[in-house]
Amino acid sequence: MKEYNQVTLPNYSYVFNFESDFIHQKSRTWMLDNWTWVFYYVGVYMVLIFGGQYLMQHRPRFELRGTLFVWNTLLATFSIMGACRTLPEFLCSLNHHGLYHSVCVPSFIEHDKVSGFWTFMFVLSKLPELGDTIFIVLRKQPLIFLHWYHHITVLLYSWFSYTEYTSSARWFIVMNYCVHSIMYSYYALRAWGCPPPRQVALIITSLQLLQMVIGCAINLWAHQLLQQGVECHVTPFNVKLSIAMYFSYFVLFARFFYKTYVAKHSNTKTASTNPDYPLMKSKVQ
Repeated sequence: MKEYNQVTLPNYSYVFNFESDFIHQKSRTWMLDNWTWVFYYVGVYMVLIFGGQYLMQHRPRFELRGTLFVWNTLLATFSIMGACRTLPEFLCSLNHHGLYHSVCVPSFIEHDKVSGFWTFMFVLSKLPELGDTIFIVLRKQPLIFLHWYHHITVLLYSWFSYTEYTSSARWFIVMNYCVHSIMYSYYALRAWGCPPPRQVALIITSLQLLQMVIGCAINLWAHQLLQQGVECHVTPFNVKLSIAMYFSYFVLFARFFYKTYVAKHSNTKTASTNPDYPLMKSKVQ
């Protein structure tokens, strides 16, 4: 592996005290000691969401629009901050050290305190993000498999990968922060009663699909490097796990995209050209 003790870091206009005080060794030690607790958190999560659905069957739905607005605004703000603080290191790594470094060298944690802090915050944030599902249950909205599967697997993979300082996570974290910045802002506006145009939702889902494609490509390249004996700070087990996870996301998001935007658009066109369509639809339902 190339020597990376002399890593070029971005010039931050301002560094907060909590960022400059970040010590990555302490965060890794904490995660090594505590990451397996995540399986208990997942168990509680499953009980809450499916038990909650059972309890809500014969109860009126909660509106919770004000609470939902605050929740999504907080997550949007956090994601925007995370994107703004990790994206400079990501771009600097690509520009000064190249693609190999960005995928195989974990300098974003070990050398950059700002990026390191927000990487740790990203990993920890996957636990409170489970709260998204509680709103779905209490508001009696459809809980699709993609939603809770995605939340659980991201939480498990993120906490496990942090114990190994998985270098390819640089890509995954920046992409996730950027997409979530838009997504949670969109949800906040909807909760506020100012829904953006439908095209925005389509763009968000398209970005999520693109994120999965890039994630698969990065993982496949890292796997190829390992097969060739090139040193890369990703374990063979981790990269295989990540490939399986990202590919499953791609399939599920592609299916969601088709059902939400392609199939529904086709039905809308049918409704506009066939005067019997509303009646046919009511019979089916």
